[in-house]
Amino acid sequence: MHHPFVWQIRVYWEDTDAGGVVYHSNYLNFFERARTEWLRSLGISQSELSSDHNLVFAIRKMDIDFLAAARLDDELDVNVHSVQAGASRMTFHQEMSRRSDGKKLAMAQVTAACLAADSFKPDRIPAWIKARVAEQQ
Repeated sequence: MHHPFVWQIRVYWEDTDAGGVVYHSNYLNFFERARTEWLRSLGISQSELSSDHNLVFAIRKMDIDFLAAARLDDELDVNVHSVQAGASRMTFHQEMSRRSDGKKLAMAQVTAACLAADSFKPDRIPAWIKARVAEQQ
């Protein structure tokens, strides 16, 4: 991507454990929201993708490196900085950092499979989606 897509998130009490540290599974939620908003920025609504094109994306694989803790009230930048689109899957490279000091908190590589919404069987990524992804590279 020429410039990474960045989604800003604030850490709320509900995101943390008793010590005010973000619970590990919430990093997945933050990465998911950034990918969803990245798709939205390309004009791709996941609800319309399902209802109008009978397609959904499901996470096939995820590899996350937790580098440092995010804490209550932190403002985070969660980015999508590169995407490879294959025949029926997309691989996303993402990073999360604290806005106040730029400290990198986590990195993820996520593979999403394109599935038929009615059967959950693998399906090809439409050419129009691949074209929009390619425009961002």
